[in-house]
Amino acid sequence: MSKLTIPLVVEDISPFARALARQIADSKEPPSHLTLMNMVSRAAGFRNFQHLRAAQLAAERLANLPVQQTIDHLLVERTLNQFDAVGRLRQWPSRRKIQDLCLWPLWAALPARTLMTEREVNRRLRDAHLFDDPAILRRTLFSLGMVTRNPDGSDYCRRELAPPAEARALITLLEARRRAAGGMQSKPVAADRYTPGPI
Repeated sequence: MSKLTIPLVVEDISPFARALARQIADSKEPPSHLTLMNMVSRAAGFRNFQHLRAAQLAAERLANLPVQQTIDHLLVERTLNQFDAVGRLRQWPSRRKIQDLCLWPLWAALPARTLMTEREVNRRLRDAHLFDDPAILRRTLFSLGMVTRNPDGSDYCRRELAPPAEARALITLLEARRRAAGGMQSKPVAADRYTPGPI
C-alpha cells in the first residue's frame, strides 16, 4: 500500500513558526512524532493532524469532480428562435440578454486573428443576418469587447475569447442547423475550439 502524502501550505511562515515554537516551549518533554504532527497542524490553523488530513482528502475529492456549468436553457431556446432555418439572425431582438447571446454566433463567423476592414466585417455580418443593419451588429460587437478596431474605425479584429456556456450551446445548435440545411457561405469555428484569450 502506497504512503499517503499530506501537503501543508501556510499563508505566512512567521505566525506559523511563532505558534509552533509556543507549543514546543509549553511541552514538558520532547514531542513524539504524532504530537509534533499535531502541533504543526495546529500552528497551520487546523484542530489536529486528523483535521488536516481530512481537509486535504476532501480537497482532492472535490478537485476530481467534473465542473458543471449551469446553462440557462430557456435563454438558449429563445435566442435560437431568433435565427432562421440556415442559422441567419432574422431580427434584432428587443431584450438585451438575447441580443448579447445572438452576437456570439456572429462573432464565431468572423475569422480568427485576421485584420479586416469595416467593409469586410459588414459583408460577413450581412451574410449572417436578414434585417440589413450590419452597423448595429458591428458597433455592438465592438462595445462588448468581442472585436477590436483602430480609433479611426479601420482594422477590425476578432478577440479570442471563451464564450459563456449558453453561447457555446447556441453555436453548437446553429452549426447543427446549418449542416442539416446544407450549410452557409461562412463556416464558423466549432464551439469547443475557441481559444480563451485576454479579455
